[in-house]
Amino acid sequence: MYTLYAIPNCDTVKKARVWLAEHGVEYQFHDYKKQGIDKKTIEHWLTQKPWEELVNRSGMTWKQLPDEKKPTNAEAAIALMIEKPSVIRRPLIEENGQIVALGFKPDAYSETFPG
Repeated sequence: MYTLYAIPNCDTVKKARVWLAEHGVEYQFHDYKKQGIDKKTIEHWLTQKPWEELVNRSGMTWKQLPDEKKPTNAEAAIALMIEKPSVIRRPLIEENGQIVALGFKPDAYSETFPG
């Protein structure tokens, strides 16, 4: 079973959810706003992707951060992602503990998810 980590009102997430529904891909939705995210999960993700890929530097949450709050290392990035999960690139889709998708690109989804 896939788990989609995101916030529900994000336009990119909405597009991804529509694509997944249209292609019959079942998943659980993990809402950062309601459920948050823990350090253990983020640390596990960091064994698969560098923190620079997990942090969405083009989003409003990042752009509104004062420079002194912007992380320069993994530990600071983890703290920021826990405090402000909206800064995590979305959607992040995991299966059996492995990140299978980060962000939404229809072509990549077509290759990743069985049709």
